[in-house]
Amino acid sequence: MVREVGVENGKVRIDLKLTTPACPSRDAIAASVREAVGRLAGVAGVEVVFSADVARRLGPQRERLPGVRNIVAIAAGKGGVGKSTVATNLAAALHQQGARVGILDADVFGPSIPQMMGNPEVPPDIGAGQTIKPAVHHGIQVVSVGFFVERGTAIIWRGPMVHKLLQQFLEDVEWGELDYLVVDLPPGTGDTQLSLSQLIPVTGAVMVTTPQEVSILDVEKAMAMWKKVQVPVLGVVENMSYYLCPSCGHRDEIFSRGGGRRLAEREGLRFLGEVPLLPGVRSGGDAGIPIVLAEPKSPVAELFVSIAQQVACALSVLNLPDPGTGKRSSRLSVLK
Repeated sequence: MVREVGVENGKVRIDLKLTTPACPSRDAIAASVREAVGRLAGVAGVEVVFSADVARRLGPQRERLPGVRNIVAIAAGKGGVGKSTVATNLAAALHQQGARVGILDADVFGPSIPQMMGNPEVPPDIGAGQTIKPAVHHGIQVVSVGFFVERGTAIIWRGPMVHKLLQQFLEDVEWGELDYLVVDLPPGTGDTQLSLSQLIPVTGAVMVTTPQEVSILDVEKAMAMWKKVQVPVLGVVENMSYYLCPSCGHRDEIFSRGGGRRLAEREGLRFLGEVPLLPGVRSGGDAGIPIVLAEPKSPVAELFVSIAQQVACALSVLNLPDPGTGKRSSRLSVLK
């Protein structure tokens, strides 16, 4: 991690390279370095400067999205559990931490990302050679079929058409250099999930569920699918975990409690967090400003930042060789 050490008149500057700008240990590392170096004789002050070089996993099919270092699928077994809410706030939190981020809305039949990200600063466009330039929302590159159909228009396609569209979004879009491409998937284990895993090497998947058993059962099936296509599951997010009254603070567990945590424990996965059912999360999605951006100091925004940091850390563990063995990690148990 140490890139350079400089000393001038007793003042020490140490440049450290992180594996992600969303590193959750940044402050702890800086404090440890300042404390250790500060004990040395003649040291009058210590400055710690961070940079980041996000790791990527090399492998087959890298001719598609060559500039994208990590592809993160946001998935669930059933609809209505808040995948798009998690996807938009995860992307916003990663961008807020300093990463280069894009969102691919792969929910062809129910694209909601354009609504949830609001009016773009830069609208999508057709570039040279008929390539697609992504829209830019809040500094995040976004591509969705919702940009190219009128509101309220039903898309009635069979599987091959969905596959062709995904292939176009992956091959004909000028994504450029990204640290993380967040893919918002439709529910279930259908054509879109299979096409995505065939077209590109998905780095990892984040599973979203609500606490009740009927949601957990479907998530288990979705996790089995990711295992079959050899995509690591990075962790589980329990959305709509409880309702917290904004007036009196009363907590009501509408959809039961703890199902996501129990699922993660049974599967040996990281439990990423419990996201409450709050008006601010809903209104942020409707207004096109994710709560991470609309209310960055709120507890739920800080929770999404924590989830983003854990996901970024998990990706670094997968992508970087173990310093002891030189082999890349195949499991995420080190994160637990």
